[in-house]
Amino acid sequence: MENKLLLTGIGGSIGCHFLAHFMHNTDWDVVGIASFRHKGWSDRVNEMMSHHSEWAGRLTMVTHDLVGPFSQMTKNKIGKVDYIINLVALSDVEASIYDPVTFIQNNIWSTLNLLEYAREVKPEAFVQFSTDEVFGPTDGKSFYKEWDSHVPSNPYAASKSCQEQIATSYWRTYGVPLIITHTMNNFAEMQQGSKFPVMIQKAIEKGEEITIHGESNGEIGSRSYIHSRNVADAVLFILKNTKPHIHEPLGIDKPDCYNIAGDKQLTNLELAETIARLMGKELKYRIVDSHKARPGHDPHYGLDDSKLKNLGWKSPISFEESLANTIKWQQENPEWIK
Repeated sequence: MENKLLLTGIGGSIGCHFLAHFMHNTDWDVVGIASFRHKGWSDRVNEMMSHHSEWAGRLTMVTHDLVGPFSQMTKNKIGKVDYIINLVALSDVEASIYDPVTFIQNNIWSTLNLLEYAREVKPEAFVQFSTDEVFGPTDGKSFYKEWDSHVPSNPYAASKSCQEQIATSYWRTYGVPLIITHTMNNFAEMQQGSKFPVMIQKAIEKGEEITIHGESNGEIGSRSYIHSRNVADAVLFILKNTKPHIHEPLGIDKPDCYNIAGDKQLTNLELAETIARLMGKELKYRIVDSHKARPGHDPHYGLDDSKLKNLGWKSPISFEESLANTIKWQQENPEWIK
């Protein structure tokens, strides 16, 4: 009997690539949950499925807003699941700064309701998808390990930290088989236009100047970028090669946690220069002080992914090849990045 995966946030720019990767690389059935009321587009799922008619019998779509609890009808439609991957979250840092209450309420309630469902169905693993931003900034040279302290700089990061803490409490109290993953800046085809790699590509196409955020001392912010399909590959690797650690009564143990990072650390300017080079076009830019222009944004992020690499995982497609493929696809499908 095939496994069944419950995938939240399937209409997002990360979720749709998780769908494609799991369809390509497993025989699992997938139940996708999305409300499509924010950045999730049903068009993304339709685009993925339109090229693979053979997947149709394996995907069940459920329209449900996870800010509210599951109805019995929704539970019946989903059925028994073996794995849950929770990708659902509002993720625009800038929007979280201007509307923190909406962000925090959405991201906490959606995770809480999903954990309540997990208590009932008892999956083999519950993957809580999180971010490097929970740790706060680095100095550009150091990298955070999985259980370093959380010092979030903005409401988005704080809401993701809360998701982790609530999930950990359900692991400890109710035995939910939790796996936490942290990842860094995802990019992929069909990403919304507000994300930095897409903004760069659009500006270069139009011959416009790009704003690069740096620091008052002239240093430019840095992070690593990773394609969403590579992240999906890492999560599938974890599910296939590990079994979630279950809390030991009276123990001081912690749930399993893995950092998933890109191939290399880049400054924001290096990213823009790479995109311009791959496009064969000129880059026009100016550097502004990010601390004055963007309060709540951290200049540098960094994850130590040695734990996952020591298990044997490596990115199936390199950063530059992934980026080149993404740029080419978006040039051929410009309607997605308008």
